[in-house]
Amino acid sequence: MKKITESDSNHHSLEEMTTDELLLNINKEDNSVPNIIKGHITKIGHLVNKIFTKLESGGRLFYLGAGTSGRLGILDASECPPTFGVSHDLVIGLIAGGDNAIRKAVEFAEDDSLLGWNDLISHNVNDKDIVIGIAASGTTPYVIGALKECQKNNIITGCIVCNKNSPLSLVSDYPLEIVVGPEFVTGSTRMKSGTAQKLVLNMISTSVMIKLGHVRGNKMVDMQLSNEKLVDRGVRMIIKSHNISYAKAKELLIEYGSVRSVLQFINE
Repeated sequence: MKKITESDSNHHSLEEMTTDELLLNINKEDNSVPNIIKGHITKIGHLVNKIFTKLESGGRLFYLGAGTSGRLGILDASECPPTFGVSHDLVIGLIAGGDNAIRKAVEFAEDDSLLGWNDLISHNVNDKDIVIGIAASGTTPYVIGALKECQKNNIITGCIVCNKNSPLSLVSDYPLEIVVGPEFVTGSTRMKSGTAQKLVLNMISTSVMIKLGHVRGNKMVDMQLSNEKLVDRGVRMIIKSHNISYAKAKELLIEYGSVRSVLQFINE
């Protein structure tokens, strides 16, 4: 399999570039990513609809990856509870090597083809759930092995990869092959590939949460009120929806615990 992610950079003698040249060329490469993703909207939509169906029926969404890909999955999963007020058990990010690998690489963990499935089993994965493998190369054994076992157990699978016809795509019911081309630094997939994965993950989780009803209008009415900034944001949402004083809106928000609950109370 030809790995576009390992292709030689379009830029040479990087060490001889000025700071501005480095930044402008990195930015030039980054600018290509959103338009490439645009060509995959329909396929992303199919995956979003399947995730929505699974979650609406009581299932969960798992992200599974190694290295940068694993960290991006964990980041997206960890943002869902505070942003949308959902349970930490609804969207779960798993990384080869466990939580220690979030900060530091765990040697050879990604090469274990059984470890990913074992990690899923520890969360009692079942056919109500959906599992998305994330791997820029599409060749990570930790992810491939897990998705193979998922398919054997009638668990729907998807993937986000940056190469065509990868082994990971072959074990995915909903493969997303976002091919962004050579990296600025040859093989450094934390760059354009990571950007593409992050953008797609944002699209997936945000769209699913909106479809599940966790956004009203364009507001995060179920967000957790975990700091003063978010309390203030919630108060202003209430004021914009109903012309009441800041003090009254804050009093109601503290009493009822969420913007949604306050709006329901006022509308009754």
